Amino acid sequence: MPDLTDSHAHIYLEEFDDDRDDMIQRARDAGVKKIFMPNIDLSTVERMMDVKNKYPEMCFPMMGLHPGSVSADYPDKLEKIYALFDNSHFIAVGEIGIDLYWDKTYRKEQELAFKMQIEWAIERDLPVVIHCREAFEVIFEILDEFKGEKKSGVFHSFTGKNDDVRRILDFGFYLGINGIVTFKNSNLVEPVRAIPADRILLETDSPFLAPVPRRGKRNESAYVRYVAEKVAEIKGLAVEDLISISSSNAMKLFKTVES
Repeated sequence: MPDLTDSHAHIYLEEFDDDRDDMIQRARDAGVKKIFMPNIDLSTVERMMDVKNKYPEMCFPMMGLHPGSVSADYPDKLEKIYALFDNSHFIAVGEIGIDLYWDKTYRKEQELAFKMQIEWAIERDLPVVIHCREAFEVIFEILDEFKGEKKSGVFHSFTGKNDDVRRILDFGFYLGINGIVTFKNSNLVEPVRAIPADRILLETDSPFLAPVPRRGKRNESAYVRYVAEKVAEIKGLAVEDLISISSSNAMKLFKTVES
């Protein structure tokens, strides 16, 4: 069986403090070779780097400000986060984006923070990892502003429609699929069918969004296999082939990670 890659997991959060070593071992036992960790805000940096330092061959950090952490003082937060790029190696700028699902209070600030972090990614030739909730059109418009610039990235936890798939593919970006695709009420079957296999990344978004048959439990990287099985079923591929293709996709996008 080829090696699995969990392309998006917050395994540094406190939900794993009691059994992180065991969780990592379960991931290894399930065939997961690499786990990519997106940052959330300044409060999570130290925890994330501690996990990276303990498992340097397996856990790879990104750096960014999550849209849910954007507020009126976002320029100060971004200044401190940007400074971290000079002292550490990060595989991407993320998790960044726009979330208009819960609260639109800081919509303008979210847009400005998103644009600034895209500029970082272009400047440093890094991919972006995009959080998009109720915000496809806004994000597409912002990405259009950077036409002509060399950029790459993934829309993580994709929950859009076929039209959104087409737009994302037009940008040359990847789409991250997680446990949502296994839910009984998921609307992702047709969109996933429309995504070329060479544009799919598998992820868990641990500790959130555990797939069936673990739904309702804490998610963890070992469960990315359930996502792989469902995506392979939808696309009519052998699970081994889907895993091999998706892991290869992750290596292409996050090109600073050694295979």
